Formats: sequence, C-alpha cells, structure tokens
Amino acid sequence: MSRYVVTGGAGFIGSHLSDGLLAAGHTVVVVDNFVTGRAANLNDARGNPRFLLRDLDIAGDPGALADAFAGADGVFHLAGLADIVPSIERPGDYYRANVLGTFQVCEAARAAGVRKLVYAASSSCYGIPEVYPTPETAPTQPQYPYALTKELGERLVMHWGAVYGLDVVSLRLFNVFGPRSRTSGTYGAVFGVFLAQKLAGKPMTVVGDGSQTRDFTYVADVTAAFSAAMESDVRGEIMNVGSGGTYAVNELVALLGGDVVHIPKRPGEPDCTFADVTKIQRLLGWHAQTSLADGVARMLERLDDWRDAPVWDPQSIARATSTWFAHLGGSRS
Repeated sequence: MSRYVVTGGAGFIGSHLSDGLLAAGHTVVVVDNFVTGRAANLNDARGNPRFLLRDLDIAGDPGALADAFAGADGVFHLAGLADIVPSIERPGDYYRANVLGTFQVCEAARAAGVRKLVYAASSSCYGIPEVYPTPETAPTQPQYPYALTKELGERLVMHWGAVYGLDVVSLRLFNVFGPRSRTSGTYGAVFGVFLAQKLAGKPMTVVGDGSQTRDFTYVADVTAAFSAAMESDVRGEIMNVGSGGTYAVNELVALLGGDVVHIPKRPGEPDCTFADVTKIQRLLGWHAQTSLADGVARMLERLDDWRDAPVWDPQSIARATSTWFAHLGGSRS
C-alpha cells in the first residue's frame, strides 16, 4: 500500500479520489485550504485511520507544504481555482493558485522524492477547437484566465518532468459531473445550476438553443483514470479524459425533466466539447464506464444534496456574467 497526497482533496473530484484510494487500502494526505473545497466532502474519509488532513494553501508556506509531502509515494494535484467569470475579474488570484501553487507542488514533490505526480489539467486549454473529437495534439488557445492558468500549470508539471526527472502525467478533464459537484461560485457549472433549479421548481436556464454538446464524464470514471495513471509506468504524457461521446444540453434537460427558459449564448464557449480518448485507451487501457443517463439517474437519487445551492434565474445570471460579456464579447461571436 502507498501513501498519496491529494491536493484539493476536499473538492468535488479530489474527495471522490481520496475515498477511492482509502477504500483500496492506501494512506491519503489531503491538502486543502477550503476556499472551494467543502468539509462535508470529507465526511466519509474522516473516520478512516489512514486519512490525514492538512489545512494548507499550496501557494503559501513552502515549508508547510514540504512537511505535508514528506514520505509520500505519489501526488495527485487537483488543487486550484475554477470558474470563468472570477478568473476574468481576479486574474492575480488565479495565477497565484494555479501557477505559483503548481510550481510549489512540483518543488515539494521533487524534494520528497515522490514516485509520480498526476496533474488535473483542463480541456478548456483547447478553447474553441477546430477538430472533433479533439486530440491532445490540437493547438491550445485558452479563451480566459482560468484556462490559461491551468495550461501554464500543465506546462510547469511537464517541464519539471523533463528537467528534473520527476515522473509526471497530465490528464485534461472534460466536463466532469457527479455527486458533490460544486454549487458555489459564479454561475457556470451546468449540473449544479440545473439541479438546484429543479429542486426549487424553477425553469432550467439553457444557454442558447441547447443544441450545443458537451463531453459529460462521470466522476467515478475520472477518478479511475487518475488511479490508472498513477499505477502505470506511463510518464511524461498528456492525455484527454472524456466519456467517448458528446451530448446535447437538451438531452441533459430531457433526462432531468422540467421547464426550460433560454438565455443568451456566451462568448468564448465552444459549441462542442468532445475528447479524442484514443491515447488514454492505448496507454492506460482506460475508458469511461458510465453513460450520461446512468450518471444523471445517480445524481437525481441525491437531489436533496443541492437544497442549499444558489437558485439562478435569467436576471441573476445576466448580472453574474456581465464581466464575461464585457471582456470576451467584443472580439468573439
């Protein structure tokens, strides 16, 4: 059994990953400062004697981070800031968390002599792709600071692998959904928005005509990809993590059931996200197991989890995304 550090382990994906590692018999050190992570996400882990929590900012004291990494066999780096609008409004915060924080994680991992570091990258680095399904060789063209800082973090990780001999893998995640998905922050995460609206008996706010498609990938499949990457001999590779399909927002709405209201299409967003998963299937033997319908059904079984989530309407969304339109709307259709 191994000792793993999971940065951002109180977050949506990180907490599911931590639970899975603990269930497999490993020791898990969660590093999280709870800016976006939730203490409740760790309820299952807290009772496990092989679980340790370090309330730390990855971009803060390097010595404290080094202490948390001491003795680790591997690091899963999922900590960081997400969301489009606040990254436009506060780019410095995003640079600090996603770039400086990743630099310090790389250095702490190198000092600890870990076997491997697996980085949670973002498919937002592709911007508006020219090819579907989108391969890892597609050009990166981030449309907003969040996407840029995640790409810079990936470049740091890969550079540390090349220069310092650190075994690294970067996983570019596509549209992850499932229980514990974020409900806080500025409007943007479609599942949390729709489920809170459904629970409140309000219409779901569909962007544009709803024909845009997304590569919705269930969280349990994503955490399996992280574990496979860590356990393999693969190093120095960037791989997409997607469902193997792409699904219209209207299809999601039909699965959820309920009324709909349409809001304006937003600049800088692709009409389609669709991962080419040939590489990860070839190198890791991984492929998604959970269909969109099955994943949505599992979330509907836990609908009450979204009772405290903000309930958005067209007016509040327009206010929350005004910065988005102001900064990205002038040069993009």
